[in-house]
Amino acid sequence: MPSSSDVIDAGPAARRARVAAPGALRVGRVRDLLRGTVPVRVVAWVAVAALVGVPLVAVLSLAIASGQIGILASEDVAVAAWHSAVSSVLGAAGAVVLGGALAIVLERTDVPGRAALRLLACSPLLMPPFVGAIAWIGVAGPMSPVNRWWTETFGGPLWSIYGGDGVVFLLVVHGYPVAMLIVGAALRRLPADLEQAARIAGASTLRAFAAVVVPLLRPALLSSATLLAVSNLADFGIPSIVGLPERFTTLSTLVYRYLQSATVDDPLGAVATIGSVLLAVALAGLVADALIGRRRVELDAGASAPARTPLGAWRLPIAAGSWIVVAALTVLPIVALATQSLVPAAGVPLTWETVTLDNLVRAVTSEHALAGMRTSIMLAVLAAVVCTVLGLVVGALVTRTRSRDNRALHAAAIVPQAIPGLVIAVAWLVIAPRIGLFDTPWIILVAYVTAFLGLVVQAVHAPLSATSTTAEEAARVAGASPLRALVDVSWRMATPAAIAGGVLVLLTAARELTLSALLLSPGAQTLGVAIFNLQQAGDYNAASALSLVVALVGLAGLGLAARTPQERS
Repeated sequence: MPSSSDVIDAGPAARRARVAAPGALRVGRVRDLLRGTVPVRVVAWVAVAALVGVPLVAVLSLAIASGQIGILASEDVAVAAWHSAVSSVLGAAGAVVLGGALAIVLERTDVPGRAALRLLACSPLLMPPFVGAIAWIGVAGPMSPVNRWWTETFGGPLWSIYGGDGVVFLLVVHGYPVAMLIVGAALRRLPADLEQAARIAGASTLRAFAAVVVPLLRPALLSSATLLAVSNLADFGIPSIVGLPERFTTLSTLVYRYLQSATVDDPLGAVATIGSVLLAVALAGLVADALIGRRRVELDAGASAPARTPLGAWRLPIAAGSWIVVAALTVLPIVALATQSLVPAAGVPLTWETVTLDNLVRAVTSEHALAGMRTSIMLAVLAAVVCTVLGLVVGALVTRTRSRDNRALHAAAIVPQAIPGLVIAVAWLVIAPRIGLFDTPWIILVAYVTAFLGLVVQAVHAPLSATSTTAEEAARVAGASPLRALVDVSWRMATPAAIAGGVLVLLTAARELTLSALLLSPGAQTLGVAIFNLQQAGDYNAASALSLVVALVGLAGLGLAARTPQERS
């Protein structure tokens, strides 16, 4: 909470004046508080507490008050929990194996085309998971060209993506870029000295890598696995699209069923109880990740840079294998999505006679799609504005001021990033009737702000924490108050980073499904829900066309946001 360390001493003259006039001392303290950062800090704490603390306390309180702890032992919940645990763990493990292998190839070998391969491998991050699920149905669904040909030849499909194995596969596809980035960053920080010492001692290249590098990578591997497992636990889009047709129910899809069909006596209390368990698991994962980070080995920053291992005769085979795997996981689903969009119905082969643009036209002109676009754009823009302003304030406070509560404020703002969207949705469902937001689009807006505020705080925190406070000190010497120095220097310095974080919030919110599906209100259908409803209604080609538009716009928007300042000028 507010600390006296926020107020910087005004100088000897002010101290003498206060000693001489005791009455002026109190007035001076009030003036210093108003001119300092304390009022801003109080506002920041109130906002963060309202957006993060109150919802989480509400969901825990309802879980306790409802007395539905027994529902956790019911068969439906037990089966869904088992499916969630298995799919999240296997999906995280597969993503770490694939992402770690690609990171090693890209960072520690002389494989050709590394930059293009890295960019292509990261592309699943730019596509919402539920859109990726729809795209992969065109690749490995029962009516896909490969499965149709295999069925005609051998009497059954080669492999259908529907079911638990399809859920795990898609969690791997959408999770491996995260593991690749985390492990790749860790590899770039490891110096080559230790490997060279092992080689001098007689170890082969492979033995030196296994004995030296792999143990040092263990924290990064465990951290990415923990992050992905928690994220997979409450994913809604993938299991709802490819799991439910084969009755593979997870906790997220079970909660959706409880809320939509009221198959239990007290659906809100039941989902609050399930959400509390997920919250406990997420916080346990956050603590585990913090403990893993605390055990990280710090190496000499002045040591030599990592060396790339020549692959020799294996250079081209490894490059070809990497390109084939990455292209199959990234390009193939986009091609399938485009193919499904250009045929009149599912199962119709794409030929010059069957190609049509009707699905694409309908995707951008139908009333449901347009309503979803309008609602998504409105909510995403408002969420981006709120997150940008509040994230800029919180990020600047925790990095450019000295206060005992900085660490707590920063943790409170970013903790929703480790909490499943399912829990955030349930929390706001509990609060909404009490504050008049139930069955309005504004409940989705506040849930977006809760879920995505941490993106802007992190975007602001990174550059400011790496920048000297010399400019603020110069402003204070020139007579500026702590608040004026914070506004004129820190906020202006961090504004570009905050705007970049806001753009990321906008693009993420515009394509989000979990929160909007659970918080859907009459007349407030979002774009993600419009696609989901088309898919559930069996209009697969229209869903594919709208998904293709979302994927292409997302790729273009994120590519634009990632441009460097030099490219923009």
